[in-house]
Amino acid sequence: MFVASNEATVTPWEAEAFVDYDKLIKIFGSKPLTDNEINLLKSITGEIHPMLRRHVFYSHRDFDKFIESYRSGIRCALYTGRGPSGHTHLGHILPWIFTKWLQDKLGLELFFQMTDDEKYWHSEGGNIEEFNRLAYENILDLAALGLDPAKTHVIIDSEDIAFLYPIAVKVAKKITFSTQKGAFGFTESTNVGMIFYPVLQISVAFLPTELYGERVDVLIPAGIDQDPYWRIARDLAPSLGYSKPAQIHNKLLPGLGIGGKMSSSKPETAIYTTDLPEEAVKKIIRAYTGGQPTAELQRKLGGDPDHCPVFKMYEMLFEEDDKKLQDRYHACKTGALLCGECKAELAERVARFLKDHQAKRKAAESYVDKYLIRNKFNPPRIRK
Repeated sequence: MFVASNEATVTPWEAEAFVDYDKLIKIFGSKPLTDNEINLLKSITGEIHPMLRRHVFYSHRDFDKFIESYRSGIRCALYTGRGPSGHTHLGHILPWIFTKWLQDKLGLELFFQMTDDEKYWHSEGGNIEEFNRLAYENILDLAALGLDPAKTHVIIDSEDIAFLYPIAVKVAKKITFSTQKGAFGFTESTNVGMIFYPVLQISVAFLPTELYGERVDVLIPAGIDQDPYWRIARDLAPSLGYSKPAQIHNKLLPGLGIGGKMSSSKPETAIYTTDLPEEAVKKIIRAYTGGQPTAELQRKLGGDPDHCPVFKMYEMLFEEDDKKLQDRYHACKTGALLCGECKAELAERVARFLKDHQAKRKAAESYVDKYLIRNKFNPPRIRK
């Protein structure tokens, strides 16, 4: 279901960060992530990631069944991806950080799709060569985050189509244009590349099963804006002989402006992993907040951390200590903490992160090929 209304816009290409996520669960038909699923995971990992404790990941489809499959010895894998429309920003790496944690704790292989073709078809200008170059740039961020190159297999659509096409021909036959219009809002003027593209994103969910020649249950950690692809994949899976892919959805990291998610379409409100630390500091100091217009009013009335992108950066990425986060929330609400102070501390943390990340990113240039799926597997053949 393509969701775009006066209240919220949530599509694979446009989404707002401050939305009623409980309402989205009802609209999309997913399930809220509860303590039951979280504790089921904890029984294996021994700990809970802050993004789960704080409900940054808050919704799912069959996450509990995926954990049970893992516990019962069924082969499992992870799948997520990136549309390389530009350099990577903090909103992109949020689910990757959690995915890395799952990879480390569960020892799972990750299939990571770089959709340079989709970004080319969706763009008004540019060329496929540029989006392909950006795909390689974005792989450096996976490496800098520490994703295991031996267990992380990157599919670049324009170069690795042989891995997808044997599956895509079967998937495509099951999907009508009516389904595509209903799920993605396509119109008569949508180019046929965009209309066909969802077939390729769906196909990666079934790729591990084809590569290993046995049932592989797949979990997809991703923003809920990507959910339309997986609803179709789940509908098709049984008829094609695959397990339904499970999902776990994260909330979207707000941009530093008013309203929307952190987005490449608004570079002034996004922190890129390639930003100079001093550039990132300036963006944070200029950021919109949930505070009052003056320091006097802030001390008197307090701020609104629930609708503040600066506080959300702490909550979702830059404060591991739950007690310290709770104290910051209370200090903002009561006016004991001024926005300038809060921004300054965040800017320092982000600058430190960028300096470290960029050093690791530079080092990864020498081994980026270790992530490419074509260097590890042969493409699957059409099953007879």
